[in-house]
Amino acid sequence: MNKYALTALKSAQNFKDTYSIIEIWSRSVKEVFPNSKSSQEKSCPKGTFLGLCEEGLVKGIPKGNYTKSLKNKEYALKAIAILKQNRQTRFSPKELWEQLELRDKRSNSQMDVILAFWENGLIV
Repeated sequence: MNKYALTALKSAQNFKDTYSIIEIWSRSVKEVFPNSKSSQEKSCPKGTFLGLCEEGLVKGIPKGNYTKSLKNKEYALKAIAILKQNRQTRFSPKELWEQLELRDKRSNSQMDVILAFWENGLIV
């Protein structure tokens, strides 16, 4: 499993109202990447995670105002729509990214986060 997928799952499992979802991501990413500041600060998977949470799409996490990353949130919402329309299809992160038809953009672990939630039944 991709480490950002693991971070997202860990963050969702550890959600409690006592900490902000942003703080929970920060704690989880430090656990998963203890020796890599650049991995801890990578914005695309974080923006994807927060975008899904913001829309109330992650089980157990209330809808809210969590991210400024509009592009990653947009990618996440489009990917969720594709998954819902193709429930019988298993996508790899690369295949799901290709479905978004973003020819000028490269994936940066966004689809790993989405597929981790999808495959673990955490998408509402």
